[in-house]
Amino acid sequence: MRIEAKDSREVATQIKNKKLVEERRRQIVDGAVKLFIKYGYHKTTTRILAKETGLSIGSLYEYISTKEDVLYLVCMAIYSEVEQGLSGALTRSAEGREALREIIREYFLVCDRMSDHVLLMYQVTHFLPDKWQKKVLEAEMRITSLFIDAMKQLQSEGKLAVDDETINLIGHNISVIGHTWAFRRWYFAKHFTIEQYTKKQSEFIMGFLPEK
Repeated sequence: MRIEAKDSREVATQIKNKKLVEERRRQIVDGAVKLFIKYGYHKTTTRILAKETGLSIGSLYEYISTKEDVLYLVCMAIYSEVEQGLSGALTRSAEGREALREIIREYFLVCDRMSDHVLLMYQVTHFLPDKWQKKVLEAEMRITSLFIDAMKQLQSEGKLAVDDETINLIGHNISVIGHTWAFRRWYFAKHFTIEQYTKKQSEFIMGFLPEK
């Protein structure tokens, strides 16, 4: 799983080789996600994590200081994955309202691929120290801002008849609706494919965005 370099630098390390730090932390994050989902955050010890990643306890602590550091890196890796997917959607050729639909679609698909990770993040983020919680919330806002910016672009082009307050509210709603697939996948997956869910929810969202 990908980790943005700027996020990784927030966690102290004894290793000077930045490339090696990134590689080892990706290794740690990949192992931690599997273990947190399987055993839960509290039951996953650093000893179990070291064994999963193939590192010794001593080596593990060269790249992180606490288990909370690992949790922070996991959360930021999840957001990085979402941002990467949305950035790809933004570079595609769709224009106007279709561009917004494409961003929503990509976001929902990422939420589907990472349903377990999204649930994990919501279950354990409150265990983070305040400084890490703040960073995670900032990452959440970066995702939401992509939806808001796409709608404001339509507004500036005269293709959207809603005010800034409504755009802001709908941007947050899009973020939550994507996560809702993960929260209630036990029900939705019995009745919809992710494509059907995306189509219906997109129609619902776009219904609040009248054209001029």
